Amino acid sequence: MAKTILIATDYSLESLNILKKVLKEKDASEDQNQYNILLTSGYDSGDSIRDLLFNTKTTVFNKIRPAEFCDAYGIIKNKYPHLVNKIICDVFTGSFQRTFNQYVESENIEEAYYSPSIKSKGKGKFDLIPYIKKCKELQSKEIKVEVQERLPERGRLAEIFVEV
Repeated sequence: MAKTILIATDYSLESLNILKKVLKEKDASEDQNQYNILLTSGYDSGDSIRDLLFNTKTTVFNKIRPAEFCDAYGIIKNKYPHLVNKIICDVFTGSFQRTFNQYVESENIEEAYYSPSIKSKGKGKFDLIPYIKKCKELQSKEIKVEVQERLPERGRLAEIFVEV
């Protein structure tokens, strides 16, 4: 049975370094489990009735997730096919801790990974790290990701091939 892990992301290519590090660590420890991976960001859907009625997850992802991100996590998934069952992009739209706890319970999330250097901001996104830290049902782990200031591949698909 596949375990589910949550990775807090801002849908930038730098945030996929968390996924790379987690899978690299599990591969090195010869983990025999398969994982369903939730790449999740907080998203404030607003109070507008029109937005609540007509915005779907697809329209939200079209706003906040670049196409390179999907290509990049596909490449990472293909690198570790024995560890990854499936990768799902999701948004958490609640604003209360109990809502996040229910989200964790409903998705059967067992582990969560985050990096303080990856901050979800702009385009309605908000940071999930405070919710992850306060959730008692989750095993959470902080991953150190160095964001290099000068990187010729920044924003391009080649960025995921840079060793972290």
